[in-house]
Amino acid sequence: MSTLKIKSDPRLLVGIATSDDAGVYQLSDDTALIQTLDFFTPVVDNPFDFGLIAAANALSDVYAMGGRPITAMNIVCFPSEDLPESVLQETLAGGLEKIHEAGTILVGGHSVEDAEFKYGLSLTGLVHPNRILTNANCHQNDRLILTKPIGTGILATAIKGKLANQKIIRNLVNVASTLNKYAADIISEFDPNAATDITGFGLAGHIYEMASAAKIQITLYSESVPLIEDVLDFARMGMFPAGAYNNKEFFKTGVTIHPDVDAVIADLMFDPQTSGGLIVSLSDAKADDCLKALHDQGIEAQIIGEVTGVVSDKTIGRDSCGRVIIN
Repeated sequence: MSTLKIKSDPRLLVGIATSDDAGVYQLSDDTALIQTLDFFTPVVDNPFDFGLIAAANALSDVYAMGGRPITAMNIVCFPSEDLPESVLQETLAGGLEKIHEAGTILVGGHSVEDAEFKYGLSLTGLVHPNRILTNANCHQNDRLILTKPIGTGILATAIKGKLANQKIIRNLVNVASTLNKYAADIISEFDPNAATDITGFGLAGHIYEMASAAKIQITLYSESVPLIEDVLDFARMGMFPAGAYNNKEFFKTGVTIHPDVDAVIADLMFDPQTSGGLIVSLSDAKADDCLKALHDQGIEAQIIGEVTGVVSDKTIGRDSCGRVIIN
């Protein structure tokens, strides 16, 4: 994208500059449009569960921007000669269940013949221009709340390796198919400063994007990060997807790992997530109350880090001056 000459527009409130979760375009003084899309290959064998997860993952980008999704369109790449039509039907049914749970309307979609099955959504959402959340507005002394445990990349690798039993698969599906809507609704009551959702770059990678966008230092407390049940055992067996090591290499100039951190725990911070939780930055004064409100609704959230400084050395980081320290 850096080689493309993209026109600017004063009504474009969030574009590609900060690698945010969605684009935001102002329609009026009190309404802005959120646009996003996401699709990927199956992470579980059951088509209906795949539909649940893929739809929840796509919807998450709207919640991460502080908005509400209003319309959805299916995106499908399907090998019709290799898979029965029932697989596609069940996948779309799972996706539709999450679309309806989100209070969103399916308005159509597009499909193509492809050798590899892929499914996801293109989404339109709404947000008040003064209520937009971006990944670029962390403040000094903010604390960071993560709303879901991590480890979906590890578990998906274990599933592919035929090492996961039905309980483990169900845990993955339950976490990855949970809409971030419920956490977002609670968090909005505590005036968060910044937010993003945790997906392919892993926890450390997406926190680095927040640090880089805001030109700050964030300290991530790895022992406070919640893990899905059985994830640590599989991680110690080496069940890391290649993406975890790619993430660690890609963000190495902006992420510093304290030497006392267990190597496996450190690598887990880079595990690519499918439909991960929100990471929200909010004032120290409101963080504990927000966490309690999330726990009261059964949301497995934790305070996992804080903003610990401003970084001015522009040579630090990949292309900006953010820094993440993993303790």
